[in-house]
Amino acid sequence: MDESPTERQGRMTPITAEHTRSPPPVSMRAARWLWPLLVIMALGALGLVVGLIDALAHGGSFRLDHEILLALRRPGHLNQPIGPAWLLQSAIDLSALGGFTLQWLLGAACLLFMLQIRQRAEAAWLAASILGASILNASLKSLLHRPRPELVPHLAAVSNASFPSGHAMISAAIYLTIGAMLAETQRRRSTRIFLMSFAGLLVLLIGISRIYLGVHWPSDVLAGWCLGTVWALAVFAVNRTLRARKLPIAQ
Repeated sequence: MDESPTERQGRMTPITAEHTRSPPPVSMRAARWLWPLLVIMALGALGLVVGLIDALAHGGSFRLDHEILLALRRPGHLNQPIGPAWLLQSAIDLSALGGFTLQWLLGAACLLFMLQIRQRAEAAWLAASILGASILNASLKSLLHRPRPELVPHLAAVSNASFPSGHAMISAAIYLTIGAMLAETQRRRSTRIFLMSFAGLLVLLIGISRIYLGVHWPSDVLAGWCLGTVWALAVFAVNRTLRARKLPIAQ
């Protein structure tokens, strides 16, 4: 049977990954107003962190830190958190999702998978989020060396400095990055919003669990959220810019 010109052209033209790639989670039309808004929010978050660091460097403390930690414990029994017994176990489980072991195992698995399927740009994107956030967090902890809260007993084992929260900061960098990478594979806007929202919710719950367990001041967690989110956003923006310019690293 003879082929029509259309069928012959479809058979001879290879379908490349570029033709089947899903649209980015941020369209050009949305970027006109969304990116400036995100930049303003990022600058505001960084300004907040700088203010916290300046206050801590001069020996300051925050009254709200003390009030929140005490509000989460039973009056007269500071070793007992408020809420039902299952809530404590849930906080421990959520805290583990932001722990060093799980974060690095998950990050390494995703990184190796990206390299295996030849997504080098995405692998570099994820590696920058993990390594950059980890180095920045360790540097700030070493520089400020803020003691852990002694106002209430700790309900989880801790050893290093308190500010900023590594669980909050690194989980924000990793989970938001992975959420954005997954969102890029989806065509439906509602699915992309769901993925990013779930990643954000997970980051929030991890940070809150650290406060509930009494191992971080709330300001530690707030700074971690701000820094981790800004870092993930910065790495995403760089990756998006490189891909738009079609540089070798973005192919």
